[in-house]
Amino acid sequence: MTEHQHAPHPGGEPPTRAASKGETAKYVCPMCPGVESPEPGQCPKCGMALEPSAPTAPATRTQWTCPMHPQIVRDEPGECPICGMALEPMQVTAEEADNPELRDMTRRFWVGLVLTVPVFILAMGSMVPGLGVQALVPHDLRVWLELGLATPVVLYSGWPFFQRAWRSVVGWNLNMFTLIGLGTGVAYVYSVVAAVFPDIFPASFRGESGQVGVYFEAAAVIVTLVLLGQVMELRARSSTNAAIKSLLGLAPNTARRVNDDGSEADVPLEDVQIGDRLRVRPGEKVPVDGTVVEGSSSVDESMITGEPIPVEKGEGGKVIGATVNGTGSLVIEAERVGSDTLLSQIVQMVAEASRSRAPIQNLVDVVAAYFVPAVVVTAVITFVVWGIWGPEPAMAYALINAVAVLIIACPCALGLATPMSIMVASGKGASVGVLFKNAEAIQTLRQVDTLIIDKTGTLTEGRPRLQDVVALEGFDESAVLSLAATLERGSEHPLAAAIVQGAEERGVALERYTDFQSVTGKGVEGRIGERHVALGNRALMDHLSVDAGELGERAEAFRAEGKTVMFVAIDGKPAGLVTVADPVKETTPEAIKALHAEGIRIAMLTGDSETTARAVAGKLGIDEVIAEVLPEQKAEKVKALQREGRFVAMAGDGINDAPALAQAQVGIAMGTGTDVAMESAGVTLVRGDLNGIVRALKLSRATMRNIKQNLFFAFVYNSLGVPVAAGILYPFVGILLSPMIAAAAMSFSSVSVVGNALRLRRQAI
Repeated sequence: MTEHQHAPHPGGEPPTRAASKGETAKYVCPMCPGVESPEPGQCPKCGMALEPSAPTAPATRTQWTCPMHPQIVRDEPGECPICGMALEPMQVTAEEADNPELRDMTRRFWVGLVLTVPVFILAMGSMVPGLGVQALVPHDLRVWLELGLATPVVLYSGWPFFQRAWRSVVGWNLNMFTLIGLGTGVAYVYSVVAAVFPDIFPASFRGESGQVGVYFEAAAVIVTLVLLGQVMELRARSSTNAAIKSLLGLAPNTARRVNDDGSEADVPLEDVQIGDRLRVRPGEKVPVDGTVVEGSSSVDESMITGEPIPVEKGEGGKVIGATVNGTGSLVIEAERVGSDTLLSQIVQMVAEASRSRAPIQNLVDVVAAYFVPAVVVTAVITFVVWGIWGPEPAMAYALINAVAVLIIACPCALGLATPMSIMVASGKGASVGVLFKNAEAIQTLRQVDTLIIDKTGTLTEGRPRLQDVVALEGFDESAVLSLAATLERGSEHPLAAAIVQGAEERGVALERYTDFQSVTGKGVEGRIGERHVALGNRALMDHLSVDAGELGERAEAFRAEGKTVMFVAIDGKPAGLVTVADPVKETTPEAIKALHAEGIRIAMLTGDSETTARAVAGKLGIDEVIAEVLPEQKAEKVKALQREGRFVAMAGDGINDAPALAQAQVGIAMGTGTDVAMESAGVTLVRGDLNGIVRALKLSRATMRNIKQNLFFAFVYNSLGVPVAAGILYPFVGILLSPMIAAAAMSFSSVSVVGNALRLRRQAI
């Protein structure tokens, strides 16, 4: 039975997924929908044998979180108790998810708009030539009409704002809704009292005609404009996950399963299991991650890696789910399905990164904590100053300017500045094969001035090949290679695999070994027959007191050519050497030039000899070489550069790189490497070449520029808006800021921040 075949089911029935714990297996008729039985048998309608049905996977419970405060997680939609913003679903789906918050706000907005327009006309009609509202409708009737129309706007359309404002005060988490609720509530309550009990107001509240002014139009327009801003903001925020949604939409819905009897059938993607053989026809999408077991073709992986050139795949080649097959036909064996596929992991990583907090957000939180109380104090001072020194009616001016201060100072734009940019940047990175583990990685990557690169698998292809075999007198090359390859069968090192493969290609027979021992960072030793054989670098020879003699000079010459040299010793005496070379990736020279253009100093870290390392570094223009490094020393080398004041990023792909990746300010894992390396890193490159680092660096810098632009707009807006709303320009140019204009400016400032963040989707990297 081959690896990719299932054991036959008793009775000849096809294998099916076992029912999970707590589920009852059901048997259904493939021809008659609705026919079910707890036991196998025949269909009572058509007589066909019943087939076991795959149990339906339990639905994943959707949780909701705040885009500004990811520590807030709820089981149902609602508002954040800290900032009052609408919670967003944590799970990203390809379908356009229903947004109850957007639906509710939209309905309230339209109700508010329909009622606010006549309120505005009644109150401000005298300012529009030709309307003549003031002459047609008596003052007292007009006030009562405004009261009747504005009340549902404030109490229905604006009710969510008052709820959030109340919760913010009770929980002492003062936020934008505190100011909106306070400003709108003061204007509305004052107007209601003025309409119902006008006689209780002193002269300072009355205009030239002796009437008490009402501000129903201000309260209604503020509510409607804030609702408009909320609707626009919710729509814009929903598009920040566009890159993730587009990734999810790449996965096919079905897969073509090849059964044990050779027949083929299309099955839902969720029914594919590990070990299934799947046919991928020309032009189709690869359904899941797996290995090619039959056929050859070129596969377009650009939707995952960002690289436009198709990759050739043959037997043994790895394929990624959602990539597009070319003109050949492939049969693959499923290795990762469901949430374990690379596509699913990318989506999960991007979603988590978009919800994480960047360190710069801490500054925003500190400012916001003091900002709202400061605005309330400013509004009180504005009211007092205008009430004492303002023109008549002084108290009316005082009230309207205090409300304008409260409304224009809402810090929503300030709170959105960082999270929106992080969300968009995470999705943008995923679309070009750059995965950020969290927002901190996005922020810190731009500060990197030194990049440490592990040679094997990072600069090079990671697939070394045997190059030369040298035998001393008394030995022949085949014998030396046979001993070396026999011993290296016990090692998992890429160089060992190259030697074994090279021996097989040259038709060299291998023997049996015993007492195998790996000497970390030096080589291997063991017994082959009666002989003690050692294979490794110069350090191993010194450790075993083996005098390499004339082999030393030959080895140095090979190293100068960029080859890795391993000495072979038999019973404590030198026998020969083998050389291995790992080709440099085609993209490496171009990427190094681009990194230099970005001002990055590049250091190569390798266990190879100094001569070999410098030969490779010289060809590529690498600035610094750190050679002959043992795996446990890599993290220490990173620390040494950090002690020099360098801001270090480390790029690697192996398990032994994990400590160094964790030690560096930014760890960069090649997606072609191990899961341990990827877990230790802040950035993962799906493609696994250095061009991904260039993309990541450019995206990091663009994101931080975007965040600073957002913060600048938000800070400057509030810094200029509050004094103007308080009336600082009135003594000089006679300008006052209406609360309605303040509400419009506040709403559109939030939308402008979101719009600026969305520009990152078009950033060229």
